[in-house]
Amino acid sequence: MTRVAAVDIGTNSVRLLVADVTHDGENPMLATVDRRMHITRLGEGVNATHRLAPAAIERTTAVLADYADAIRHFGATRVRATATSAARDATNRDDFFATAHAALGVEPELLSGEEEARLSFAGATAGLSSEPPPYLVVDVGGGSTEFSVGTKEPEGARSIDVGCVRVTEQFLHSDPPEPEELSGAVSVVRDYLLDVERELPSVHDAQTVVGLAGTITTVAAVEQGVQYSRERIHGFRLRREAAEDVFRTLALEPAAERAHNPGLEPERVDTIVGGAVVLVGILRVFDLDELLVSEDDILDGLARSLV
Repeated sequence: MTRVAAVDIGTNSVRLLVADVTHDGENPMLATVDRRMHITRLGEGVNATHRLAPAAIERTTAVLADYADAIRHFGATRVRATATSAARDATNRDDFFATAHAALGVEPELLSGEEEARLSFAGATAGLSSEPPPYLVVDVGGGSTEFSVGTKEPEGARSIDVGCVRVTEQFLHSDPPEPEELSGAVSVVRDYLLDVERELPSVHDAQTVVGLAGTITTVAAVEQGVQYSRERIHGFRLRREAAEDVFRTLALEPAAERAHNPGLEPERVDTIVGGAVVLVGILRVFDLDELLVSEDDILDGLARSLV
């Protein structure tokens, strides 16, 4: 058994997983010791400036310093930290990486979109023994969305530059969004997804579609009308018509009213509509009836990669 720690530095959130990993043939067993998430909005403004803002860096490194304390406290002997879309887009990412290294004790790795997709697939599918393959894993992030298709490992993977923060900052400026803002966002997201469909036609071969990350888990919580809990969300089957209904409700509400929806965290109130545009677009373009919501994701893939 090896105690490991994985840190995912995303565009919208920074997350930590400390876990005990035990070898069991080809599929290591993961036992969670500690799992944390903080929304720091590292990618705030990156789509327009191509730079990480000083305040965003400060928020993120403060959380990383807390995570370093937790990693020491729990005695993890192997640590891997990765950064994704916001860092990929930022011209000053090296400055951030130096600051992050000082706070966390390890230097983050910059993942390509395809590497991110493959790690998400590894984390999401390891526990799907009762669900039929092949699997399509969809990870809707803050700055990008990843797609991976396969059975035991991805046979194809793609990443596109649409996510809850990027769509919000680029298109949704009114409160609530104006119809023309929504239609513009929907149209652009649809074009990106049609490219994925052309480049990765095996998305239509999937027998099980798995949805990851904050947008999808939040829509699942709002649909159930419950405060977020991992137990209620993991394994929930989110139907297309339910996702469409949540999207319409959230898109028509001003932020002050939207905030009262059970399951919607305060830090996601301003970006959830942008994320829902991406989620509903995926369901529409790929003609999916439902997806299986998973809390096992890139963090779990990172943890497994350390053994």
